[in-house]
Amino acid sequence: MRVLHILNHVQEIGNGIVNVTVDLACLQAKAGHEVAVASAGGEYEELMARYGVRLFKLDQTRTPINLLKAAARYRAIAQEFQPDIVHAHMMTGVVLARALRVGFGYAVVSTVHNEFQRSAVLMGWADRVIAVSKAVAQSMARRGIPQNKLRVVNNGTLGSPRTRQLTEYQPMPLQRPAIATVAGMYRRKGIAELIEAFAQIAADFPEAHLYLVGNGPDREMFEAQAQSTAVSDRIHFEGFQSEPQRYLLATDIFVLASHRDPSPLVIPEAREAGCAIIASDVDGIPEALSGGQAGMLVPPSNSQSLAVALRQLLSDPSLLHKGKSKAKNNLDCLSVSRVNQETLAVYRELTTNNTSDSF
Repeated sequence: MRVLHILNHVQEIGNGIVNVTVDLACLQAKAGHEVAVASAGGEYEELMARYGVRLFKLDQTRTPINLLKAAARYRAIAQEFQPDIVHAHMMTGVVLARALRVGFGYAVVSTVHNEFQRSAVLMGWADRVIAVSKAVAQSMARRGIPQNKLRVVNNGTLGSPRTRQLTEYQPMPLQRPAIATVAGMYRRKGIAELIEAFAQIAADFPEAHLYLVGNGPDREMFEAQAQSTAVSDRIHFEGFQSEPQRYLLATDIFVLASHRDPSPLVIPEAREAGCAIIASDVDGIPEALSGGQAGMLVPPSNSQSLAVALRQLLSDPSLLHKGKSKAKNNLDCLSVSRVNQETLAVYRELTTNNTSDSF
């Protein structure tokens, strides 16, 4: 099978869309498929090249002149590579692949990574639409995407070609008990609620420290919020880390307080590292936590509930230990191998039925 993936870039900045695409491209090439990636480039090009993935430059910056150039460039890439499947991971890629496939015999697959974006409905222009969780599939169906197009492939990241074996990472020397999140510094990631919750419980647990791993446009606002608390010296902004596993291995309680989150890749990583987990009961997060069996679920945008959950775990060592153990149960379903096999099955639906009305 000849598979062309399209996305904006392949930079190593902790972007979940990039990480999923790089994983798929590498595993598909390793399995013997002809695989190419079209993007504006980035650090992961070297890794993909080692796996035999072909790399094409495609700048999809959304300006009128550049989009005309991108359309011409895309046609040239499709003419040279002759894909059977074009797998688009962002809205512009879907539009290019579908609008410009006249004269080609490929099918278009899209993956809805950020369903909460208004433009996500355009992903339904593909022949098959992969949702990264059941919650995303239900939302897309409500927005008018036909059920017969939708397929659910839950995210998973364990065993990624981007990472080493967990035992090969050296844990960071964090102050314990360590509470941490690994997330982009965006309002929707619930960083403000996490800081507020930590400030509420910090006086009762003077040894506890909070570590915020990640970068983003709202970081300065969160830093100002932290400085306004009485415990700012125990709130640490660590920035983007290419090896978040080092933090997770030293973390007692991992928190993901997102307001919206279709299927966060960091949940499998935190589970594998053996963190007790507190996360928002929203979108695909419960699915990533085995229906809530692998962690504590709290309402989103609610610092009070978050503080209660933190207090419960910090005040009860046996409950904390139980939370860490539960997180590590049933990890097989969170592997990149499973994600790849289920994605290939979606491709095969289209390549074996290419005379149907799917195209």
